[in-house]
Amino acid sequence: MPALEDIGASMEEHRLKGLSVAVFDEYGSIATRSIGVRSATGRPITDTTAFSTASISKPVTALLCLTLAQKGLIDLDTPIASSLTRWQLPASDIAGSSGVTWRQLLTHTGGTSQHGFADYYQGDDIPTLIDSVEGRIARYDKPIEFLFPPGEGWQYSGGGYVILQMALEDRTGRRLEDLAQELIFTPLAMRHTTMIQPGQPGFPDDVALVHDGNGTQIRDGLPITPQISASGMWSTPGDLSAFAIAIQRGLRGETVGPVTPAIARAMTDIFSLKYVGGMGMPFFRGFGLGNTDWFRHDGSNTGVNSDLFASMEGGYGFVLMGNGDDDNTGPVFAEARRKIIDAMGWARRHPIADRPLSPAHEAAMVGSYKGLLYDLGLDYTIERRGGQLVIVSEFFSQFLGRDSSPIHHLGDDVFRIEDYPNLLHFEFDPAGRLTGITLTRPGSDAEPFRRPIDEMR
Repeated sequence: MPALEDIGASMEEHRLKGLSVAVFDEYGSIATRSIGVRSATGRPITDTTAFSTASISKPVTALLCLTLAQKGLIDLDTPIASSLTRWQLPASDIAGSSGVTWRQLLTHTGGTSQHGFADYYQGDDIPTLIDSVEGRIARYDKPIEFLFPPGEGWQYSGGGYVILQMALEDRTGRRLEDLAQELIFTPLAMRHTTMIQPGQPGFPDDVALVHDGNGTQIRDGLPITPQISASGMWSTPGDLSAFAIAIQRGLRGETVGPVTPAIARAMTDIFSLKYVGGMGMPFFRGFGLGNTDWFRHDGSNTGVNSDLFASMEGGYGFVLMGNGDDDNTGPVFAEARRKIIDAMGWARRHPIADRPLSPAHEAAMVGSYKGLLYDLGLDYTIERRGGQLVIVSEFFSQFLGRDSSPIHHLGDDVFRIEDYPNLLHFEFDPAGRLTGITLTRPGSDAEPFRRPIDEMR
């Protein structure tokens, strides 16, 4: 993997112990590379070394729900309450909360609280799932609750996935880790992937231990996550690539193991452009790095991070996994993304033709915006550099290690940003003043999302 020949210098600078990478293309060709060590003992990371995937567990849980729905064992559009036996949804004054559905929890539109969870280690009192939703765990001192009516908003909720886990197990009478092994990991030949936790029979020996921001191993290095549906899976870049490729092949009409074309679409179809640039179930669809429309999910637990990018068309993508905290993996991952995308030439597969732009409209566009691409509080600036309009933002620094992305005028005041998947329709009044911006996504049935300019300036 020539693109990453010098990534070791960045790893050393940012105290990242180990990095494992897979790059795939043409719906099946997977190249892997592992750099660094599993732990302070110096044992090298290999292609079969599993990492805690953190929240990349959620797409697997979603696939499991869709598979059981296809078998007729559950209905994703019915209230999940009827499948819960060991615990019941909390009483709430929020309208419709008692009828929250499987699909709403899978898409983070269920209105539930509890973003993510702390890890545990051997010797700790390991909480049950009921302890988790009742708030008897680190990070939360009160039970899970509804924050808005189901279906009327979006908020990332690991707690919603814990409810899904309990419903799946209560409904089937089986552990989630066993269901995942039988219905997903074995059919997709994900031989180095498990939802079994450290200390349990069957947990693998070849794993990367977690490290803090100083590069110091955290306790025994093996985090235990009882909320496995949300963040308890362990896997390798190679196995996660196989998982992504199965979905990509489903998107072009094939059935691969449990992944049918209908399931692939259900996981990746955008239900709204309002949230994070576009959301699927549960993939993030608001990323366009390298002029590519991706389905993406990342994972971040204390001392470990992972990131999966897979193209909606073309069968390519990559997976990054590192056994370090956010400050260790963040800059290394940004450099790796940029170098992989550039080396593979993926952006050149989708050339963009520029059309002339009115100087008056360009002058009105140039300037600062709040939350222009993602309504997450980030600042954006449109400016001209070297004869090219660009958009400048911390977002691009965080994900690509460079601060800007070129903007192309497609005509009729519609613009495409090279590293963003939505089209931006800039709207002007008769005097040439900018009045609003509407987001649309080519090839998607998602409704356009418009924001008036006074919300952003």
